[in-house]
Order: sequence, then C-alpha cells, then structure tokens
Amino acid sequence: QKAAQNLKPIVPIKFYISSRTDTGVHALCNSAHLDIQRAPGKPAFNEKQLIYSLNYHLRPEPIRILNAYRVANSFHARFSALSRTYVYRLLMGCTHHSEIPVFERDLCWAPVGGHLNVPAMQDAAQFLLGTHDFSTFRSLNSETPFQSPIRTILQVDIRPSSGFLSHHYEHRGLEFWELKFRSRSFLYRQVRRMVGALVAVGQGKLAPHHIKELLEIKDSRAFPPNAMAPPSGLFLKSVEY
Repeated sequence: QKAAQNLKPIVPIKFYISSRTDTGVHALCNSAHLDIQRAPGKPAFNEKQLIYSLNYHLRPEPIRILNAYRVANSFHARFSALSRTYVYRLLMGCTHHSEIPVFERDLCWAPVGGHLNVPAMQDAAQFLLGTHDFSTFRSLNSETPFQSPIRTILQVDIRPSSGFLSHHYEHRGLEFWELKFRSRSFLYRQVRRMVGALVAVGQGKLAPHHIKELLEIKDSRAFPPNAMAPPSGLFLKSVEY
C-alpha cells in the first residue's frame, strides 16, 4: 500500500487482499486488488508499468509483484476467488531438529520421530474431502460466532517433493513431502490442524478412521492437544479466479 502511494494517486489507495495468513506462514503467491486514480490528463498505468513501478518501491521488502491485470469494477480479490490452494511441506528422516538443512529452516516441519506412515496418512486424508462441518479443525477467534464451520475440501494430495539443493545431501536420507489442500475458503488455522491430525496418523498416534470421528464430533476442544502443525511449513500457493 505504501509502494502504491508513491505512484502519486489523487485518492488514497486501499489494497484488498484475497487471503490473510497466520504469522510465520508464507505465500508463494497471493492476490490483491486496488484502484488507482491519477491526476486529470495523466493516462492510466498499463500492466507492465504498474509491475515495474511497484517493484521499484518494494525493493527493501520480501515481496514482489508478479503479474497485474485490469479487472471489472465488480471484481473483488477476496470474494471473487473460486478456490485457494495451500501447500504444507514436511521433512522426514530427521531424528533431531539440528539435522534440518540450514536453507530449509522455517520453511518446513520435521515432526518428531523422523519417519511417517504415508499410506495411512493418504487413507486418512480421504475423510477430509468433500463438504463437512469442520468445527473440530478450527481454532477459535473473534470471527468464530459469525462464521459457518461448513467448508468443502476440493482436493487433498500427499506427494513426495524436493528440497532446496536436496540433490546435494541425498546421502543423509532426508525426504520432503508436500500436502496440498484446495478449497474455496478455509477456517482459522484449519489447514494447520488438518496437517497436524494427518501427521498424528503417520506417527501412529491416531488411526485413519479417527479423522472421520473428529469431524463428526464438531467441537474444537476435541482436537488432540499440541497436534496443530507449526506455521513454518505452510505456504499459500495460489488463488484461483
């Protein structure tokens, strides 16, 4: 928003972001919309000018504008979204946190115990697909009383992945896996709770059918204590329109 104000609009600029994320969560890509009203006689910015100008003023910040599109007045970055995709990165094979590669620190989660039963996690993930009351899988906040707990999970995938420069330390027996979730919208901390429950299945602390039972309880207090995944491994991958 400060970078956009440097473009000298005649009306203060307000950004409308598609999704908010918890502290410590990353975004590979996010979306926002804004209106820029220029002084009379000055032409509207084209997309390339806007990208270049905003990035010039964003140089000190860990954020870059990748694309810009002209949209209709009815468009809203948050309410026009058809779906949002999150990716959670897990690191297996670590017996101690000191074994996490330094370039991956704060960019993944290495659960205690090292290895996880991935087939059991994949079985458990199927219970999350579709439309459910996700009350057990949300943390409570000020919006909870005004927000429906009904959500539709369109996609859940658990697949092997690669780490940054991981081919240089293949001999260490470290494995990266990604959990991908897609839905029109998610509840507060829902993805981190779903990941934590699936990891508990992978550790043998829960059986796959326990995911179904947690959904049916519909009570956030029934969620296993200390099972929520940390924010460091979570990435907002994309917002689809």
